[in-house]
Amino acid sequence: MSTGAGIDVQRQLESLIQDFRAGDPPMPVIVMHAEDAADDDRVTELVDELREGQQQHGTRLAVAPTEPQPDELDPTAQAVRLLRDLGDSRKWGDRSAAYRPYSFPRLGLVRALQDATDDPDMCEHWPTAPAGTPDGNAQREQAQAQLLRILARQRWRPRRPARPNRQALLTDVQQFLPMGVLGALTSLLTRPEWYVAVLAGIGLMILLAALNHVPGRAPLFLWLRRESRWFLTTTFLQSAARRRSTSVRLLRPVRSWRAIAARAHDVAEAMREGGPFPLQLYVLALFEDLRDNHRRASWDLRGLKRTRPPVLFLRRVGQENGGIELIRAVSDVRSRRSELDPLLIVAGVAAEDAALLDRGTDTGPPANRPEPLSRPARLQQRLRHWYDEWAGNLRADQSPSRTNALPWVLRIPLPRDELVQLRQTDWRCVKARHRPPVARVVWSAYSLALVLVLAVTVGVVHARDLHRTYCSAGLLTADRNTELRPAPGGGTECVGIATGDVRFAAHLAGGSDSEGGRLRDLEKLVRAENAEVLRDHPDAYVTVVYAGPLSSAAVDPSLVKGAEELAGVHLAQRVVNENYRVKIRVLLANGGADMGHQSVTADAIARYAEHDPTVVGVVGFGRDLQSSPDVARQLHAAGLPVVSGTNSATYLPKEFSNWFSLAAPDEHQAKALGLVARQLRGRSAAPHALVLARDTKESQDRYTSEQALYGGEMLRREGFRLLPSRTYRVTNGKPELRLHAESICRGADVPSVIYFAGRVEDIGPLMTQLGVEPGCANRDMSILTGDDLSKAKFSGAGGRDGVAPRITLYHAALAELREAAAGTAFYQDAVEHLPWLEEGEATYDAPDFASGQTALAHDATRALYWAASLGDVRQSRAATWVNLRGVKLDGMATGTIDFTDAPLYGERHGHSIVLTRVRRTPEGVSKAEVLCSRPAGAVAPPLDVKQCSIG
Repeated sequence: MSTGAGIDVQRQLESLIQDFRAGDPPMPVIVMHAEDAADDDRVTELVDELREGQQQHGTRLAVAPTEPQPDELDPTAQAVRLLRDLGDSRKWGDRSAAYRPYSFPRLGLVRALQDATDDPDMCEHWPTAPAGTPDGNAQREQAQAQLLRILARQRWRPRRPARPNRQALLTDVQQFLPMGVLGALTSLLTRPEWYVAVLAGIGLMILLAALNHVPGRAPLFLWLRRESRWFLTTTFLQSAARRRSTSVRLLRPVRSWRAIAARAHDVAEAMREGGPFPLQLYVLALFEDLRDNHRRASWDLRGLKRTRPPVLFLRRVGQENGGIELIRAVSDVRSRRSELDPLLIVAGVAAEDAALLDRGTDTGPPANRPEPLSRPARLQQRLRHWYDEWAGNLRADQSPSRTNALPWVLRIPLPRDELVQLRQTDWRCVKARHRPPVARVVWSAYSLALVLVLAVTVGVVHARDLHRTYCSAGLLTADRNTELRPAPGGGTECVGIATGDVRFAAHLAGGSDSEGGRLRDLEKLVRAENAEVLRDHPDAYVTVVYAGPLSSAAVDPSLVKGAEELAGVHLAQRVVNENYRVKIRVLLANGGADMGHQSVTADAIARYAEHDPTVVGVVGFGRDLQSSPDVARQLHAAGLPVVSGTNSATYLPKEFSNWFSLAAPDEHQAKALGLVARQLRGRSAAPHALVLARDTKESQDRYTSEQALYGGEMLRREGFRLLPSRTYRVTNGKPELRLHAESICRGADVPSVIYFAGRVEDIGPLMTQLGVEPGCANRDMSILTGDDLSKAKFSGAGGRDGVAPRITLYHAALAELREAAAGTAFYQDAVEHLPWLEEGEATYDAPDFASGQTALAHDATRALYWAASLGDVRQSRAATWVNLRGVKLDGMATGTIDFTDAPLYGERHGHSIVLTRVRRTPEGVSKAEVLCSRPAGAVAPPLDVKQCSIG
C-alpha cells in the first residue's frame, strides 16, 4: 500500500479475514470517503490498491462496473445491472484463487426469470383482466404457460453469453453422475465383467444427458436442483407465493413441477411490477450462493478450504450508477434475513455523497457515524474501534423502528494526511497468517485421486485374486461355492458346488471333444430341468447333490466316469419328475480330476446345505481316497446322507452311519476273485503269486492300498506262495513299470498269478511290458484286479484297451446289467430322456452303459429320492437319513436296491457284482466276457466256483 490509510485499511481487512478463518464474523459494507472532496480520486486509487493487494493474496474478488452508462435508467435498475454479471464465476478471480471456481445457480435462476419476464414474446401474454375473475384466471394460466415455454427455451438459465458456459455443462454432468454410479452398482449385482458395469454407468449418464438437452423441454430433475429447492422454500418469496404449494419431493415430480411453475409465475409478476423487490431478490440470491460456496458442512468441505471471504469492490458508488441503491439493498436484505453471509464489500464514495449512506436521502447528522477524528489516535486504532462499535450496534440498528438506518454500512472517513503517498521504502502490504487447511490436504482432488488410484489398485488386485480363486467372479464379488484349484499335470480346475452361473464344462482343461461336449449337454439339461422345477413346483421338490469328477487333467484327459455318472443322475431326475408329485432338483458338485479335491467340494456342499433346507443328501463321491473319511465326516456333521454308486471302500459304511454304497466292497471283490484264484492254483502244491500295487505315498489314492491288502490276503488264503509285493510309481501320469516287469519275468520264481492293485489307466503299459519280456511273453499268466478295470474299453467293445497274447485278465465289476435288463425300464427311459441316444442304442452292453457307471448313479439317485419322498411327501434331511434304511426298490438297472438289511456301522450284503474275463482271440483282438455275475438283491445266492468256472 502506498499510503498510510491503505496500510491501515488493508491491515483491518486482513484482521477480518483472520477472524473468518476461525468462524463467521459479520462482514460489513466498508465505505471509504475523503473528508475533503478534493481527495475523492485518491480514495478511488486506494480502492484499486486494495483490490490489487487482495488479488495477490488469493482472495476471491469481483469488481462491479460502476462506470457511467449511456442508458438513462433509474437507480434501482442501475443497481440490478451491477449485480447481473456477478453470476459469472469468471468475474470472481482466475485459477490462482484457492480451490475451484464459484457457482451461482440461484443468481442464474433469478436472471433466467428476469430474461423470461422481459422477453418480447411475453409482453402480450400478461393478464389484463382483474385477478379472481374468470377472464383473469384464464389469462393468468395462459401467461404461466407462455412463461414456462420461454424458460424451457432458455433451459431455465440466463440467455447464453457470447462464450459457451462450460460450467453449466459440468453442472449437468455432476447432476447425472450419481445416477450413473447407481446404474453401475446395480449392474454389479449380477457379477458381470467390470467393463460391463462401467459401460452401464456411462451409458445411463449419456442417456440422461441426451434427454436433459431435448430442445424446448425443461431439464430433467429440475425440481431436485438446489436452486429450485431454495426458490420454493425461501421465506423472502412467500409474499409472492399466494398460498401456493411449496412441496418438493423426489417421488412426486408432478406436484413439485406444479409448485415450481406457480412460484415462477408469481415471482415474474412481482419482478414486472418493479420497485425494490427485483434488486433485493438479486442480492438475496447472490448471498445465498456465496453462503453455499463457503458452507463448511458440505460434501467437499469447501468452506474449510476457502479460508478467505469473497470481496466485492465498488470503485465509486453514487446515485447515478446505482451504487447507493445497491448498498441500501444489501443492508436491507441482511437486516431482514438476519443471516450471516461471507461477502465483504469495499466501496469508495464521493465525500458529498457519503451522507446518503447514513439516513437515506436525509442529510441530517448520522446516527451511527463515528465521532470526528481523534487526532492523538492512529487510524489503525480508530478502524478497530469503529468495527467493534459497529458490530456491537448491529442488534439495535437492525430494529424496525430505525427505518432510515443502514446498519451494515461501516463508514471510514479518511483525512488528507492519511491519503498522502509515502516513500516507496515505507510501502507495506499486510497479509493474515496463512496455513494450508487440513481439509485442503486431506479432502482434495489430489488426495481423492490418490485414494481412487489406491482403491482401483486394491480393487484390481482384489478382483484378480477373486478371479484366480473362484470360478465365477465379478469386479467386487464372487460365487464362493466354487473355487479354482491346481489340476494334476498343470493348470487349474473348477471344484465345489455349482449354485450360480458356473458351468464346469467351461473350465475343462482336457478331455476329448465328445466327452467335453457330453458334459456341456448334460449341464444344460440338468439346469433346464431345475428351472422348470423351481418355476412350476416351488413347494414340492427336494434337492440332491451329485458329487463326481467333472473335470479332467492334462495327464489323463478322460471324463468318462463323471459324464456317465451324471447321465444316470439326470435320467433318474427326468423319470422322477415325470411320474411323481415330489420333484428332484439336482445340483452339480465337482471333486476335480480323479476327485483330488473332494474335501473342498464336501466343505462347499456342507456350507451350502446350511442355507438350503431342501438339500436332502448327496450322490457320488465314488472314489476311495485318503480324504474319504474326512469327506464322510464333514457331510455327517452337516446331517447329509451319502449314497455312492461306485465307492467300494469296505471301512466307510462301518465307520459312518450316513454312508450307503451300491458298490461291492473291496473285501467282497477279493473274495469273489478268490473263486478264480482257486481254479488257477489247480493241483499245484503252492504256485507263486505276486501283488503289484500302485505307490500311494505321494497320492491320495486309498483304493489301490485296500485292493492290495485284501488281494494279498485272498491269495494267501487260496494257497499261493506270495513273492514280495511290488509298488510302482506314477510320474507325470505315466506308470514306471519297466524295471518291475524285468524283475518279475527274469526272476528265479516267475508268478503265475499277479494281483494288480492299480488303476485302469495303468493296465495298458503293464500289458505292453509283460508281453515282450522273456519269461512272461512265452508262458501263460493270469492277472486279477478290482472294479476299476470296469471302466476299460477293450477292443471287442469298441474301446482302446487290450491284453497281451498269453495273459488272461480277470477283473471284478460293480454292475450286473445283463440279468437285470429284462426286469427294468432303465434302457427304455434312457432312449426317451437322453437326447443323444436313438432306438436300439440303449442296451446293457452298449459302450455308454457297459461300465455300469450310469446304471449305478441312476440307482443311487432313485434310492436317495425314495427316502426323501416317503409317502409322496417331501421329507426333511434328517428323515431322509432315517428312511434310507428302509429303502427296497425292485426293477432298478442293477437289480434290487435293498438297504433294509444294512446294519448300523456294519457291512451289508446283496451287492451287484460281476467277474469278467478278458483274453486275446486268435484274430488278435481282446475280447471281454462275463465269467459269472449276480444282480443286486439280498435274495440272490452268492457266487460259487461252479458258477465262475474258467473252463
